[in-house]
Amino acid sequence: QVQLAESGGRMVQDGDSLRLSCVASGTIYSNDFMAWFRQGPGKEREFVAAINWRLAKTWYTDSVKGRFRISRDAAANTVSLQMNNLKLEDTGVYYCALSKAAYIDYRPGSYGYWGQGTQVTVSS
Repeated sequence: QVQLAESGGRMVQDGDSLRLSCVASGTIYSNDFMAWFRQGPGKEREFVAAINWRLAKTWYTDSVKGRFRISRDAAANTVSLQMNNLKLEDTGVYYCALSKAAYIDYRPGSYGYWGQGTQVTVSS
């Protein structure tokens, strides 16, 4: 069993940077994928970024490419999301998630483990 705990969310202004972290308790295997999803007000949960645990290969949704960077520290069982040039539309609850599917998937249903979420609010 793996438990995930996010931190780092807060209110920032348009154009600011913010770094989210997610610590995993339990074993993460080399073929696992760690991801960040977000859910804005009145919106469905959407994929933001993912990383393969062994290769550290990354994937991003188009709206964050060039602004966000996902990384992992295998020794610390931690995945981070560096968010730069934040925009109003980045507002939402950000969730860390773990998939043991051994392939990349952008659908929330493929992720069996979730954190409680951390709120990011971008204001003008």
